[in-house]
Amino acid sequence: MRLVQLSRESLIFPPPEMALREPNGLLAMGGDLSPARLLNAYQHGIFPWFSPGDPILWWSPDPRAVLLPEQFHLSRSMKRFHNRSPYRVTMNESFAGVLEGCASGREEGTWITFEMKRAWLRLYELGHAHSIEVWDEHQLVGGMYGLAMGQIFCGESMFSRQENASKTALWVFCQHFIRHQGRLVDCQVLNPHTASLGAQEIPRADYLQYVQSLADQPVSDGCWQTQTLF
Repeated sequence: MRLVQLSRESLIFPPPEMALREPNGLLAMGGDLSPARLLNAYQHGIFPWFSPGDPILWWSPDPRAVLLPEQFHLSRSMKRFHNRSPYRVTMNESFAGVLEGCASGREEGTWITFEMKRAWLRLYELGHAHSIEVWDEHQLVGGMYGLAMGQIFCGESMFSRQENASKTALWVFCQHFIRHQGRLVDCQVLNPHTASLGAQEIPRADYLQYVQSLADQPVSDGCWQTQTLF
């Protein structure tokens, strides 16, 4: 099965079931990172991921990593830490800061290119993307960002500059999301960090069913307004 080349003139993606098995989930290349294309991609279980200098690559892996918010694994050590946490957690106070934090300081390099940053800032300006910030006094020490899609939050990346900062971001967000009728956090591809926090792999077909049933279901009022969460 060959890789599909997307046209800039059309927002249509091939069905996720056409994605390659190796590398797992690679579906298409090309197109652009316009808000309309990005929203259409996520609404079909597809996301962009590519390295600097590479063409835009679009993925829909099988299996898919997800986290049910109520199944977040809060370890005893993390619970003790959180009970005496020095951190303050906010939403949408510094989207650009979180984006930069996720893009910088990675030994393996970053896939969050200038083009990707610009695309996500545009989604934030349009009200589709959101950030969770972790502060130690006035210093941004961790956080995460992603795309809101009904009762699904498509998590893109997280970062941590101090102890348990990214864990705090996800834990506090999950509690907030539950209170506002959020049902699922998309983690895309499982890694040891997200697995330790309760993320699990499900078949792509099951994830697409979640998207079909939850993406048009609203969360309760106030979920995404700028606010202090903790």
